Amino acid sequence: MSAVGPEASGSERKRASDVPAPASPAEVLRTSFVTEESVYGVILVSGMIVVAGGHGESSWRVFWTVVLTVLVFWAAHVYAGTVAHHGFDDHRMVSLGEAFRGALRRSFGMLVAALIPSSILLLGAARVVPDIWAIWTALWVGVIVLAVLGFIAFRRRGSSLLVQVAGALGTAAFGFAMILLKAIVH
Repeated sequence: MSAVGPEASGSERKRASDVPAPASPAEVLRTSFVTEESVYGVILVSGMIVVAGGHGESSWRVFWTVVLTVLVFWAAHVYAGTVAHHGFDDHRMVSLGEAFRGALRRSFGMLVAALIPSSILLLGAARVVPDIWAIWTALWVGVIVLAVLGFIAFRRRGSSLLVQVAGALGTAAFGFAMILLKAIVH
């Protein structure tokens, strides 16, 4: 039987510093939302709003088009991530379950990214605001979300404030491109 007290060897004794602290909600949000999948998700949602809302559709119809499309893209992303990382990856064997859990974790941001614009579309569907306001607001909020994602990503890397702002503007430019498309389609 091994010793557990002070006489135990370093390998037998588990120190509190060896046990990872549970992730805070802010850490979970940061690692699962400030990701390439989130950026892609916001751009995908904005593109779907442009396409679905370009023909005078109601917020309700645009909402369902966006939600269903995001779910299909998300499922495809999880599947592709599972297949890509299953087997020999990172110089070690990765089980199917581990590859699936990793793909789910990495793709979570794509779903979260769709929540904000989709909830704005629901305001239009519930007739809280006119359909056209809901659609345009969802697009502009997409620009803001992209800017925040870009800013946080560069901040995390310790970039200067100027680079953080440039990163925010660069990321937001994809949202501006969607708004230009909407203006052209509309």
